Amino acid sequence: MRTDTQIKIEGFQALGQRLDLVEVERFVVMLNREKFDYTKWRQNLFENMSIEEISAAAEKYSREKYPT
Repeated sequence: MRTDTQIKIEGFQALGQRLDLVEVERFVVMLNREKFDYTKWRQNLFENMSIEEISAAAEKYSREKYPT
């Protein structure tokens, strides 16, 4: 199991792959400012998608992220 510090480091690295430094900072500030319930957000994230749509999106992401 990874430590909290390792998770934080990898989390910031993941954010840095998609956002520039200023956007990463803005993202962190937004999370700290808002009453954000990650669990509820995740539960509702795919509520309007069928399992087939979720699967297709996951396959597309996988092909783009890890091309063979």
